[in-house]
Amino acid sequence: MRSSNPLTFCKVLAFVLLFCAPGAAPASAQTGGSPAQQQPPPPAAVNRNERRPAPAARKSEVACGGFIEQQSPVGQPQIVGAEQEHARRLFGQGDLLFIDAGAQQGVRVGQEFEVTRPRGQFRSKFSRKGGSLGIYTQEIGQLRVVRAGDRVSVAEVTLSCSDLLLGDILRPLPQSAAPAGRAEVSLDRFAEPTGKQTGHIVLARDGREALSRDQVVFIDLGAEDNIKAGDYLTVFRPEGHGTLVKSPGEITANARHGYESNEFRGGGFSNQAQRVKNVNGSKYGETVKTPSIKHRRPPVPRLTVGEVVVLHVEGRTATAVVTRVAQEIHTGDAVELQ
Repeated sequence: MRSSNPLTFCKVLAFVLLFCAPGAAPASAQTGGSPAQQQPPPPAAVNRNERRPAPAARKSEVACGGFIEQQSPVGQPQIVGAEQEHARRLFGQGDLLFIDAGAQQGVRVGQEFEVTRPRGQFRSKFSRKGGSLGIYTQEIGQLRVVRAGDRVSVAEVTLSCSDLLLGDILRPLPQSAAPAGRAEVSLDRFAEPTGKQTGHIVLARDGREALSRDQVVFIDLGAEDNIKAGDYLTVFRPEGHGTLVKSPGEITANARHGYESNEFRGGGFSNQAQRVKNVNGSKYGETVKTPSIKHRRPPVPRLTVGEVVVLHVEGRTATAVVTRVAQEIHTGDAVELQ
């Protein structure tokens, strides 16, 4: 009788278990398994239409647009010096400036100010409103106080819209936000008038006269006209404004000597001349004229050139930014509330 070896038996058992283990997993999978072993559900689809619309203006337009206000505040702090004033007179972001207000005036470390520059009373030939529209004030930048002294504080320039100068006026930093944008759609260039408030673009930031998208403009509609931030207005060009082609330059004669050669006699007709009034008369007869045609025609669609959205409202005016253009916008173009 052969005796059994315990060590040999253990080795055989371990080999059998190692050989059979890989086949156990597929068998359990075929039996359905537990819910925890099933594939996770696919992620829910993201609805792009539910995303919040992007703002209609960037920070540079909201914080640096400027405004035309009815009355400028008095007694506000001003910039009176700078750390590097011995080397230059123009200052920008990151520079340390001195302001003539400190703890005695309630200034504290961390307090933020807006830097403005009043430029005087503004009038416009494009506005139907009489007299001054207000005081045109530029928004130059923003400061944060880093050291508050007794009567003088040190402030760091945190935003620079333009070069800061000594004498620029400080105001409490306004809490303003850009209005929400709208879905991009084609601009209706022949939209009918809405019959709502109308005004004009009377000024643009930095003195621009030819404007495009994302540029800041000022319109002669304000709180007295029930305009509010977030309002959209259509920009259109009144007839006769911005006309580059004048009718006196048109060729008024239908035929003259010099439009044909002596040899081939091409007809003597100018390709730019208008039709004759009497088609049964001579080819040298009187032609129709552009001013006469325009004077007698029925109303034609107005020329829509763009769209603006209001950022900030004052008494008689508002600051707006151009959101869409069909062509170049000019100062003096008209606006109508949508």
